Amino acid sequence: MRRMIGFNCDGARLYGTLDMADGSTGLLIVSGGNEIRSGAHAGQAAMAAHFAALGFPVLRYDRRGIGESEGENGGFETSGPDIAAAVAAFRHEAPTLSRIIAFGNCDAASALALFADGIDALILANPWVIEAAIDDAPTPPSAAAVRARYWARIKNPRTLLDLFSGKIDLKKLRQGLARAAQSDAPTDLAHRIAGALATTTTPTHILIAERDVTAMTFMAAWRDAGFTSARARIDLQSFPTTSHSFADASAKAWLLARIEHFLRN
Repeated sequence: MRRMIGFNCDGARLYGTLDMADGSTGLLIVSGGNEIRSGAHAGQAAMAAHFAALGFPVLRYDRRGIGESEGENGGFETSGPDIAAAVAAFRHEAPTLSRIIAFGNCDAASALALFADGIDALILANPWVIEAAIDDAPTPPSAAAVRARYWARIKNPRTLLDLFSGKIDLKKLRQGLARAAQSDAPTDLAHRIAGALATTTTPTHILIAERDVTAMTFMAAWRDAGFTSARARIDLQSFPTTSHSFADASAKAWLLARIEHFLRN
């Protein structure tokens, strides 16, 4: 049964949707970016219905300042109280729960890595490790993402035809190759996430869309020495898709299967 619930967070009233089921393990879905709880193209609503039908209660909610919830939107880095309030509300509304597993994609994954108190396990998809741009300037792609893009073009035979026919701008090509040759220094956000994952006692699983730019940027940081402790203790799995939200049929099936596995184990 699906119903709306309301709960308080630091003086603001938040609203969520609970898909109730009989199971003792529940799934908390945390939205990324400024996305409302239904998700892009109602993808999170569909995910909630899918797992509730399998017997897992599911809660998704709008954090402060998003969707129907009151308060000021301070971004994912201020969402610790929102997550904690949602966890408490979930346990109150579904008192048979003995375990809550939280899922988040992009900066929701980063928020969960930083604010995991009260959660029994984490599923982090394509964690965001890119610092916010200054003055709303566009965030440049990481060197890892540029290298992946050029490698894909090099493997395409048409690239040589485009090069010899003049369809490729040589100036832009030189700039791109120069960027690809650089190394990406992990951001402060990446360091904070690495520290959180190195010390957490919460079982954590990371899911990666291999050809997604955000995921490639995270993987460049993941290979850095700062994540050595996290790599030794955290499960990371990947799927060959360009879809950041695992939207294509095969990637979606893989994502749902992995989440179901973690819910059952």
